[in-house]
Amino acid sequence: MKKTRTILAALLLALACPAVAAVNVNCHISLKQPGNDSRTWPLTAQPNGMLMASEALPLTIRQQQVADGDDVRLVVTLTAEKDIYFNFGAQVTTDYKVDDCDFYLPGFWYHKNLRSPREAPSFHTSKSWNVREDRLSSPLTGVYDAASGHSLSVLRQFSTLASLHDALTTHQEGEVILGGATSLGYMGFDNATGRASLTFGYPYVESPRRYIRKLTLVDPITAFAKLRKGEKMEIAWIIREDQVSDYGEFVARTWLHCMERLNPQPLQPRFTPQEAKAQMTNYFRKAYVDDYALKYHSGHGLRIDDCKPVDHVQLGFCGRVLLNGFNALEYGEQHGDAELVRMGNAIFDSWLQHGFTAKGYFKEDMHIRQGIPADADCVHSIRQQSEAVYAVLHYLRYEKQHGRKHPEWEQKMRTLLDNMVTLLKADGHYPRKYRDDHSDIDASGGSTPSATSTLVMGYKYFGDKRYLQAAKRTVDYLEREIISKSDYFSSTLDANCEDKEAAISAVTATYYLAMVTKGQERQHCIDLCQQAAFFALSWYYLWDVPFAQGQMLGDMGFKSRGWSNVSVENNHVDVFVFELPHIVKWLSELPTPQTTKRPISQTTKRPISQTTKRPISQTTKRPISQTTKARFAQIYDVIFSSLTQLLPTSDRLCGIGVPGFNPEVVQHTQWDYGKNGKGFYNDIFAPGWTTASLWELFSPERTAGFLK
Repeated sequence: MKKTRTILAALLLALACPAVAAVNVNCHISLKQPGNDSRTWPLTAQPNGMLMASEALPLTIRQQQVADGDDVRLVVTLTAEKDIYFNFGAQVTTDYKVDDCDFYLPGFWYHKNLRSPREAPSFHTSKSWNVREDRLSSPLTGVYDAASGHSLSVLRQFSTLASLHDALTTHQEGEVILGGATSLGYMGFDNATGRASLTFGYPYVESPRRYIRKLTLVDPITAFAKLRKGEKMEIAWIIREDQVSDYGEFVARTWLHCMERLNPQPLQPRFTPQEAKAQMTNYFRKAYVDDYALKYHSGHGLRIDDCKPVDHVQLGFCGRVLLNGFNALEYGEQHGDAELVRMGNAIFDSWLQHGFTAKGYFKEDMHIRQGIPADADCVHSIRQQSEAVYAVLHYLRYEKQHGRKHPEWEQKMRTLLDNMVTLLKADGHYPRKYRDDHSDIDASGGSTPSATSTLVMGYKYFGDKRYLQAAKRTVDYLEREIISKSDYFSSTLDANCEDKEAAISAVTATYYLAMVTKGQERQHCIDLCQQAAFFALSWYYLWDVPFAQGQMLGDMGFKSRGWSNVSVENNHVDVFVFELPHIVKWLSELPTPQTTKRPISQTTKRPISQTTKRPISQTTKRPISQTTKARFAQIYDVIFSSLTQLLPTSDRLCGIGVPGFNPEVVQHTQWDYGKNGKGFYNDIFAPGWTTASLWELFSPERTAGFLK
């Protein structure tokens, strides 16, 4: 029979009767003598708050549970009676059946991570996991039980976020004694019994496998911290239970909870937007390649030590060739820089002449020294095609405003947009990858929202309602298969898993459609945009992970708040934002709709498109709250102020060989892309997209101006 009292109620009862704490919070301590294997003792809570082992140990352990608003603050105090090396662990047990549960480790784990392959952390490999806190955008573990609607989370609480630190270790597997003091513990879940338990402790444990680089799992690690005789250490966590309607609401409410508890503040920006753009123009100058029929800024596969251009050309995704060409042209004309203007024009002219297949699609990816690939050898991705059209339509609008017409480009864009209308599947999704003849290579629909904004832009530029109707059909699919299921995946092209860029694409798609619709239809798009925004923002760090001395990022004073993890497969942070901050700010500034005397009926049928009979989502009844608006405004300020920290200049190169080439693979935890590890970059990087992303961040009126 289901327990009638909640987990949190049991914990609150423990405030009056400490012995009850053992019902739901189980603790253990592991002690290690150098040269010997560790020993582990389960701990039993006593009425006086002490945690006792079955035999006398060389330390005392006390737990205290304090009501903290609607939450419980669990504080564990360890006092050493002699020098010891220890690892303390705890778990909160539930009566949730694992099969009914989805889990949440912000920026690392969503649902059961079943979109990820078994070579990455997922339920495919194990149903129980523990990971270092610095892998997580918020140091939290959580579970949602669909059967009861209950959720439970545990958030690490630091006494101060300003003094966190880390220590180097001599080994990266097995039992390891830390080489100094660290602030890092671990978060996870244990499902061995078929009932969900949340696990946490200090210092860190990674089990049953440790994820060290892309699709590489290795042996586990357990770290031991030193506590000297007479020293005392206090460790605290916030335990929270909630009642929510679904996993999406669980993630949204948990993100707001983390914002409240961690309360990240903006940094003092290193550059103004104008100064940042001026620095990045050096990328345009030094990365430009005009040795081949197609001109481009080399943006993919460069070395960090010399940043010399290479022959690998990627039109969108990592390279963003046309968008950077437009940025160079626009900036050059604004500042009287003829060199940048020439580069921008040459890039567009060359791609107009040599960059299309006979069918009318862009040629996306090539090692151009080997020649431009034949049409039959081209693989198209809906994401890169959409990114290219996005750049060209901005270019065409800009040129038209300056009295310059490009009918050939307009015809190319009409052909490609018409192709996109034809390519759209009956259910409203686009294949992730396909060939010139529209045969699918990867029929997955996860990248669909990347096309929505392009179709809306096509409608605004050409006035063709077919493009708008296609965009609406994609949002129908997006709502039905992605947002309503909280399943954001398969948007990035070098991984096929749960990822941040899929959530950002969903935010962007629903924003674009909201900007060209009215009334209830527009409000519905806003509701969807808000839902997706919580997932996109869940990937962004709300705290500053610590580094050890000797790890370059820490020595430079890098703060991770406002940066974001990439995906389940790729555990590094980067500056991928593009339009997201502007949309989040827009959401924070929307007027609150006036409430009516009766809520919208669930049987009311006002779909986005004319081809579906779905009722309006229940989210239409939930306007953005003032709390959400305030937190969206706050995270906008954090992101905006943080992302130029590593932009290299001549007097502060930040580990990059050439000023203006913003780093990409920023390795902030014990994971690497193949080289160098925590506190450094991979040796190969893609500054094309980092430049384009920061440029969009500092061009807040570009999209709004186009859509208006």
